[in-house]
Amino acid sequence: MKILSIQSAVAYGHVGNSAAVFPLQRIGVEVLPVYTVNFSNHTGYGAWRGPMISPDEVSEVITGIEERGVFPQIDVVLSGYQGGEGIADVILDAVARVKSANPEAVYACDPVMGNAKSGCFVAPAIPVLLRDRVVPAADIITPNQFELGFLTETEPDTLESTLASVELVRATGPRTVLVTSVERPDRDDGTIEMLAVDDSGAWIVATPKLPLKANGSGDVTAALFTAHYRRTGSAADALARTTSSVFDLLSLTQESGERELQLVEAQETYADPRMQFDVRQVR
Repeated sequence: MKILSIQSAVAYGHVGNSAAVFPLQRIGVEVLPVYTVNFSNHTGYGAWRGPMISPDEVSEVITGIEERGVFPQIDVVLSGYQGGEGIADVILDAVARVKSANPEAVYACDPVMGNAKSGCFVAPAIPVLLRDRVVPAADIITPNQFELGFLTETEPDTLESTLASVELVRATGPRTVLVTSVERPDRDDGTIEMLAVDDSGAWIVATPKLPLKANGSGDVTAALFTAHYRRTGSAADALARTTSSVFDLLSLTQESGERELQLVEAQETYADPRMQFDVRQVR
């Protein structure tokens, strides 16, 4: 499998491509990373150095890959956080060109815009751009529950309302939806859930909610789920494998006391997930 991953990169720590590439490689996926920024560290520190890469320069890199004759071999185009409006056009153009070269290729979009605690943390134009142009072009999306609400102009909270919101967004284009950070009133205390939905059904899984904020964990989640789903076609299997790997990654990070994901230390959890959580079909 080959994934063209168009995301940010940092030298220190793990977000964007610096979070997604190694776990994908560890499960046997060939990744072609294209960077949208090249920062010293993620912006959560409040200070960072390095360049944002202009949309034209990102497009040049993608064209160079195309000129090597690789597009017919690409199975997935993956995108995450979009720092500026211009990068969406570059991504959508790349998706169209890859799909023209390989009609079996899919586009997986992590529509990063914010979370329930922080609200939106991207430029005001980005959520609307994602909702109106980018998400409808995707085959797989991986929003958190807050982002799902914005995409559908709803307020999902219960399982039923979350499933209803998923169906609204699926009607716009993407047939496979992974909803992360699902928090519903009737869940078990101290847990957090993920929900995966495709044409064949819907599945939910609960894990203990760990007391840490880990930048980049969503990028790892989107990458692993996309790869597992593309490889097997099973939303339940992809959900189980991804949940196991990401929970163990977060557990190791918490135990370390470090702020950054312990991405390399957790490598065996990607290659050989323990599958310790029950995935329950809910539709």
